Amino acid sequence: MSVYSARAPGRWRRPLRRWFSALVSLDVPRGAGSAAAAMLLLGSVCYGVVKGGHTDDIAQNFHDICDAAANAAGFRIAEVALAGEHELGRDEILKIAGITENSSLLFLDAAQARTRLLTNPWIADATVLKLYPGRLRIEIKERQPFALWQKDARTTLISADGTVLAPDVPARFAKLPLVVGAGAERTAPELLAMLSRFPAIAGQVGAAVLVAERRWNLHLNNGVEVLLPEDHAEAALQTLIDLDRDKNLMSRDIVLVDLRLEDRVTVRLSDAAAATRAEALKAAEKARKKTRKGGEA
Repeated sequence: MSVYSARAPGRWRRPLRRWFSALVSLDVPRGAGSAAAAMLLLGSVCYGVVKGGHTDDIAQNFHDICDAAANAAGFRIAEVALAGEHELGRDEILKIAGITENSSLLFLDAAQARTRLLTNPWIADATVLKLYPGRLRIEIKERQPFALWQKDARTTLISADGTVLAPDVPARFAKLPLVVGAGAERTAPELLAMLSRFPAIAGQVGAAVLVAERRWNLHLNNGVEVLLPEDHAEAALQTLIDLDRDKNLMSRDIVLVDLRLEDRVTVRLSDAAAATRAEALKAAEKARKKTRKGGEA
């Protein structure tokens, strides 16, 4: 143990002395200290930017500088041609696309502008074309208002593909067909296409309610509710048309027509009609009893 302790310090002193000598004799380039300090400062700034959430602001400022330089070089957007807009205004379209009066054609990302346009529910498709040096063309295809959709006591405006176009219904669209219930926005086109083949019924429908996302109940303007089957709904409507033609069914004092069963039609009278019918049945039964007694006498 004594021999090892005496020699141990010499084993690490010599390598340490050589390393220190090499460090002292190291030829550091002039300005390296300043560069290292600048790098440290830059790293601190970058860390602060990321930590503080200012990256978007800096990127936007840099983009603005690039736009200003491009505009000065003759790449300012001098003309914007729009096509296909009806419900959306010019200013709204440019705002959605991210185009301002300071935007330059050179640094405008056409693909990104198109992506931004497609985030608006009214726009089904869009094309953005850059025509150098200073012309921009935007073509959009708008979705068309198709129906009103009511769910959870809230009515919205929808297109044929079920996209909600507006959370509220503008007055000019108030007369569009009303569909109600979960899933109704997706299956409404099929129903309305079927109803269009029965104009006598379609003109009387005030609302169509989808039941359990499987079948429809039609609420007519005269207060009658028509229950359609899940399958063969078109045949059921034809049955309703035939009954109305042959027996004036829809002109009677009824509140419900149940067409869910293929082999029968169930009709429910209104309360007043049901009471009148009950009184008539009682009177008829009373008359039969009286006639029976008279015959026995």
